[in-house]
Amino acid sequence: MTGVLQFLSEQPLITIAVVIMIGTALGALSVRGIQLGAAGILFAALGLAAWGASAGVEIEVPEALGSFGLALFAFATGVISGPGFFAAIRTAWPLMLSVGGVIFAAAAVTLILGRAMGLDNDAIAGVFAGSQTNTPALAAAGGGAEATVGYACAYLFGVLAMLATTAWSLRRAASDTDAPAPIVGATIRVDRDQPVLAADLQNWIGGKVKLVRVNHAGESEVSAVTPDTVFGHGDKVSVVGEDDDVDVLVERLGHRSTHDLTEDRSDLDFRRITLSNPRFGGRRVADLRLVARYGATVSRVRRGDVDLVSTPSLRLQLGDRLRVVAPPESMHAVTELLGDSNRGQTAFAPVALGAGLAIGLGIGMIPISLPGGLTVSIGAAAGTLLVGLAMGRMRRIGPILTSMPVTSATVLAEIGLMLFLAYAGCKAGGMIGVAFGSGEVVRLVLVGAAASVVVALGSYALTRWVFKLGGVRSAGVLGGVQTQPALLGFANERTGYDARVSLGYALVYPTAMIVKVIAAQFLVIL
Repeated sequence: MTGVLQFLSEQPLITIAVVIMIGTALGALSVRGIQLGAAGILFAALGLAAWGASAGVEIEVPEALGSFGLALFAFATGVISGPGFFAAIRTAWPLMLSVGGVIFAAAAVTLILGRAMGLDNDAIAGVFAGSQTNTPALAAAGGGAEATVGYACAYLFGVLAMLATTAWSLRRAASDTDAPAPIVGATIRVDRDQPVLAADLQNWIGGKVKLVRVNHAGESEVSAVTPDTVFGHGDKVSVVGEDDDVDVLVERLGHRSTHDLTEDRSDLDFRRITLSNPRFGGRRVADLRLVARYGATVSRVRRGDVDLVSTPSLRLQLGDRLRVVAPPESMHAVTELLGDSNRGQTAFAPVALGAGLAIGLGIGMIPISLPGGLTVSIGAAAGTLLVGLAMGRMRRIGPILTSMPVTSATVLAEIGLMLFLAYAGCKAGGMIGVAFGSGEVVRLVLVGAAASVVVALGSYALTRWVFKLGGVRSAGVLGGVQTQPALLGFANERTGYDARVSLGYALVYPTAMIVKVIAAQFLVIL
């Protein structure tokens, strides 16, 4: 087998393909309902590189390729999370500060135990970086021989400890109370005697419920609701929204009708249309001007696997599937306007992608001076994640799209994740032999395990009992605390790419990254 290992050592691209193949198969194996998912690639790379090292063959993936994969993964994750991130960050700063406290606590434990076991500062800093599975922290610690050995000894347990914690957190997913409520449709019969203007009613309910169709009392025609529509006694109105919000509107207007206005498609037809016209990417629903142009309206928007209530201010993305309600004779024109091509789900916005990666990588290199003479940088991953969050939130700058369909961003994130995990696993696996040849390996492993347990248990306690987050969102936060893409991939696959996972990850990742880099530098000089 030495010949095969030597061949893989000389052909890194084939090595990546083999690691992805074996790792994907490993990740698909289920043990009592638990699968490794994307983390299988990491462990496959660890095993292959360690096997090669035992035979005297160095198997590695080029660092530039791994770094690019990490940057691509972080940028795409930011684009996916951007719309929700800035809405959540206003209330998430206590969580961010608490995460920083947990990481500093782990650093303190590493320092205290390391000193007690006679480790030098470089080894302590390396163990800390490995326990946090954070390569930038290793670089901040100097990346010397002692630090690298400590990193390799602590890395594997760092992954396993948080992987187990994430799996435990996901066991609570069934009882989550923060899961998005399903969007439902209903027909309401108006019982109130006093007429009400649709615009006034819409202002009262905000964007929670969409008024779609109306059948006025005594008339057979069904028409689309406009802001000037007046609802009177006996009218029937079809609405779309979350069930609880629809119930509130029912109480205000009348009662749920047994008559379903959507069954009569003679006056108003409906269909799902994929938005693929770049002209409307990043624009608001109101910018479509469907009511004025065609007497049509958008009742709901499906983005990825999530349904959203259509509101005039809702920003659209290419690849969104719009449920359009329109007169049958106008449906063809509406379809042509929106595009309805599969290209809408696979557009990559190449200008924004290239510019976002370049700007993010540049931001990650900017030196930041701290008290005490320390100089740090946030790193490529945090830089590209921040730029991705901003571009995902803006969606477009003038004629240039800055966002991309959820499908495209997810594919890019998965490709980047696989490249990075193959690189990280081969790098750490190649160092395991050196680590176990060291006389202090037991001390390094014990100190690293203690630091990993502090972060795992501390983060779990924060998310569950202090901030009372649901299991799905907590899983994303745990991955962000550990700055470990494999954990995000694991949680995504277990939850069917629930948006709460990426949002939780993005909320704490930049904070965790910066704190780990700073803590590693402090451990070297203390």
